[in-house]
Amino acid sequence: MNLPHKVKIVEVGPRDGLQNEREIIPAAVKVALVDRLTAAGFANIEAASFVSPKWVPQMATSAEVMAGIRRRPGVLYSALAPNMQGLEAAHAAGVDEVVIFGAASEAFSQKNINCSIAESVQRFRPVALAAREMGLRLRGSISCAFGCPYQGEVSSDTVADVVGRMRDLGCDEIDIADTIGVGTPRQVQQVMARAAGAFPIAQLSGHFHDTYGQALANIYACLEIGVTTFHSSVAGLGGCPYAKGATGNVATEDVLYMLHGLGIHTGIDLGAVVDAGQFIASHLGRKAASRAGNALAASRAAAQP
Repeated sequence: MNLPHKVKIVEVGPRDGLQNEREIIPAAVKVALVDRLTAAGFANIEAASFVSPKWVPQMATSAEVMAGIRRRPGVLYSALAPNMQGLEAAHAAGVDEVVIFGAASEAFSQKNINCSIAESVQRFRPVALAAREMGLRLRGSISCAFGCPYQGEVSSDTVADVVGRMRDLGCDEIDIADTIGVGTPRQVQQVMARAAGAFPIAQLSGHFHDTYGQALANIYACLEIGVTTFHSSVAGLGGCPYAKGATGNVATEDVLYMLHGLGIHTGIDLGAVVDAGQFIASHLGRKAASRAGNALAASRAAAQP
């Protein structure tokens, strides 16, 4: 089976990866991380979140981070903007792309944002319209597309329905996310194929967590059916506060090691990403959750005279 020749990696570590850290990380450290990732060659970096600091204190410095990063022309710097206040703040901060988010699980939607799936998408309508008027790229993210911690199985028909609703809001790209990491390769292919019936597969992206060790296999399964955009988090940072036991996003270093081994072009310097992963892991005081990253770092250290 033919695999894509080129893949886009959306680096989500600075936002999704760090948002649930208990200790507040200085804006300067976040800026340094984004700058390292920019220099590594990412075309899209999820750098901030303009949500209420009451709910996500870690993201309270988002405007400061956006003001401090060294931007590279052609790189999309993305941020979550769940309401008009967040959108206006994101626009003022110079964000290139705003992200709105819903769920494929009614139970998760109620637990997460206290409303139904349909209501959640409807709430984003003014945000989507305003983002368009501001000339911002719009991305939709659908959580719990492969399973839910509250209701269990999630129907692929429901996923496709939410994709259609996001499409109708004018999204340029839509993320299909395995928030709790329960998906397996054949299931992932079925859900992605169903989603592709509602939105072009070239504009769908896979967002996988590695709770059950299936993330790389799921990405490979997506490659087999033509998905060419994936999310990953440097050093395997992240998790989900609404999904107990969910580990971080799949580690960027591991994804790059696999893709480069397959001869797939990413435009990203793996060595520079390893350095970025070791940098942020050192600041957090723990080992990076990336097997390839830690192995490459150890190999490099062993080669030093």
